Amino acid sequence: MTDASIPRFTGDANPYAGGDPYADHRTADFPFTHLVDLADRRLGAGVIAANDEFFAERENLLKPEPAVFDPEHFGHKGKIMDGWETRRRRGVSAAEPHPTADDHDWALVRLGAPGVIRGIVLDTAHFRGNYPQAVSVEAVALPGSPSPEDLLAPDVKWTTLVPRTAVGGHAANGFVVDAEQRFTHLRVNQHPDGGIARLRVYGEVAPDPAWLAALGTFDLAALENGGQVEDASDRFYSPATNTIQPGRSRKMDDGWETRRRRDQGNDWISYRLAAQSGIRAVEIDTAYLKGNSAGWASLSVRDGDWTEVLPRTRLQPDTNHRFVLDGAVRATHVRIDIFPDGGISRLRLYGSLTDEGAAALAARHRELGG
Repeated sequence: MTDASIPRFTGDANPYAGGDPYADHRTADFPFTHLVDLADRRLGAGVIAANDEFFAERENLLKPEPAVFDPEHFGHKGKIMDGWETRRRRGVSAAEPHPTADDHDWALVRLGAPGVIRGIVLDTAHFRGNYPQAVSVEAVALPGSPSPEDLLAPDVKWTTLVPRTAVGGHAANGFVVDAEQRFTHLRVNQHPDGGIARLRVYGEVAPDPAWLAALGTFDLAALENGGQVEDASDRFYSPATNTIQPGRSRKMDDGWETRRRRDQGNDWISYRLAAQSGIRAVEIDTAYLKGNSAGWASLSVRDGDWTEVLPRTRLQPDTNHRFVLDGAVRATHVRIDIFPDGGISRLRLYGSLTDEGAAALAARHRELGG
């Protein structure tokens, strides 16, 4: 789907002239980047195959940080780039030196969590004259852990998410996706060759109901299980979605931290759970947040009206706090309030789906082709 509100970048960027390499990077505010990146390595995403990675490795596509550029970094094969870069394609003979219209390079990407894709960004940062002329993206949903050979089998039916589209060098090329389906893998194509620095795949996790049923008790807010951040009062230093990423925080900016308040208010995050659930235990972790952890926190749930289930409670810096609730508390949404500001690194809400929640999740799974 083409969205006229999203800028389209084409053509070369100017050669690097020194100074900040991002000073002339072409980008835009895309309407979907508040959603979870389904291609996040922290969720388990990976680039499992590519037909060519002569100049730069395919794994660079999913690095979480922006691509870096060192103008003096060369190796035995040429300029070393922080992205996925293939060799220059050639024709079949001196009489036909150019690649055909169908010649292209490809990479297979396993999403970290199956989901509905709302937007894709293919960033050609620092690829100023060596970016692809055009890109296209296809998607498929296959169960289990398919190999590259399984994905490339002739009977696998791929769905086109981004048709072949001209892109620009040294630019964040964004695409709105309109496909109400659940996908597990992507095939990223560059026509005919070139380099892409980063891939971001924004959407909503669509978990497998059979897996959650087998687990029984699990983290109802976790991204990988279908939890979502719906809103937050402040995202100044780091995104609120960090609080429901897999694993424990590994450094201060791997959590959620707000700016310093100078009023009498407080900060908060609201979440939507995987489905209607019964919450039995809560973890609020302030790992790596020491002089800037939240002072106090409270927790409220909603399944109709909002109800406070954890009153305002003192938090300690760099500490995992555990609370057992009085019985299973039914909820579809949860809100954590911190006082007055600061941050937490993780929120875990342990429990099980209700019968109604499990039925709704299974129905949604069927709607998405699962």
